[in-house]
Amino acid sequence: MTSLGERIEGRLREVGTPERAASEKTYLKSDLEFLGVTVWQIRAATRELTPPLEHDALVREVTELWEAPVFERRMAATFLLDRHARELSVADLELIERLVRQSKTWALVDNLAGDVLGKLVDADPAGVTPVMDRWARDDDFWVRRSSLLAELGPIRRGAPIDRFVARAELMLDEREFFIRKAIGWVLREAGKRRPDEVTAWLAPRTDRASGVTMREAVKYLPASDSARLMTAYRERRAVN
Repeated sequence: MTSLGERIEGRLREVGTPERAASEKTYLKSDLEFLGVTVWQIRAATRELTPPLEHDALVREVTELWEAPVFERRMAATFLLDRHARELSVADLELIERLVRQSKTWALVDNLAGDVLGKLVDADPAGVTPVMDRWARDDDFWVRRSSLLAELGPIRRGAPIDRFVARAELMLDEREFFIRKAIGWVLREAGKRRPDEVTAWLAPRTDRASGVTMREAVKYLPASDSARLMTAYRERRAVN
């Protein structure tokens, strides 16, 4: 009997193209094998071929999918975790951390952090927050990025920004693009619901924030606040 991973991979190999595989591999600068399919094809195959899973079966299937160095299998593993996030708890953060460390690309990390971790934060903020605070100081920038993006979903759903900005403060001076982008991305989403809070947090930090952070962060702020903050950024001064 074939495993779930083998069935998903077999389905995707039927529809993948060498041209897309080569393009995706080059774009993501990855050492993994690529099958040349779209994200929607991966989602569809994962949804159609996966039965309902309880916790232990979920972990087994995710582990089996992930072990093969095939990008689409690993992407399917992230979708499987997302679909069954209700089965996960703080005890599973060790597994998710291992997957994040092995991902080496935003295309996998952002699913794990923005989707899976976000749902865990919703379900158990008191349990997850100390772990994310530890991740925010990790040597691996993908782990640090994940600690930021873990708050993206909760903030979109109305959660306060306190946890996020405490971590963002630690990373605001970093030069790593994927950290700068993540800070701006979450602030942008927060600005849709909490523009005054985002403006108040950014104002005294416009002399420290990067251009990519600022341009993302001000997108949904009132025009007057956006202009004031960007002017201060360009002049490399904080807003009093």
